[in-house]
Amino acid sequence: MQYIILYFSTALIFLGCDAVMLKHVMRPLFVRSLGDQLAEDFRLGPAAVFYLFYIAGILILASLPALREGSAWPALWKGALIGAMAYGTYEFTSYAVMARWSPHMVYVDVAWGIFVTGLSAWGGVMITRALLGLFN
Repeated sequence: MQYIILYFSTALIFLGCDAVMLKHVMRPLFVRSLGDQLAEDFRLGPAAVFYLFYIAGILILASLPALREGSAWPALWKGALIGAMAYGTYEFTSYAVMARWSPHMVYVDVAWGIFVTGLSAWGGVMITRALLGLFN
């Protein structure tokens, strides 16, 4: 039960925050920089694969160790580190090889990845601890 609560609470935080950020900040930023290079329609399949595995990675590397330690704070900094690595890999690689990628896109998206991944890991642990406390 712990794993299910942790996965879904982390995913809910991450997906909710990311949907708002993608729609209101990242999409307009990408449209300005990349224009006609963007796909017309959102491709749900690749996004779903990313999110399913990314949330699992957050749990394995940040959230579950924090639960075992009995504190949500390690999930925050470990999640932030995962966000820096994952979003940094994507953004810096894109900037290195794509002519129209901008430094502004890199900074905004890497900062976002650090924030949203840390927040999601921490929040998932907090929600899981709270809900399991109610049932014990």
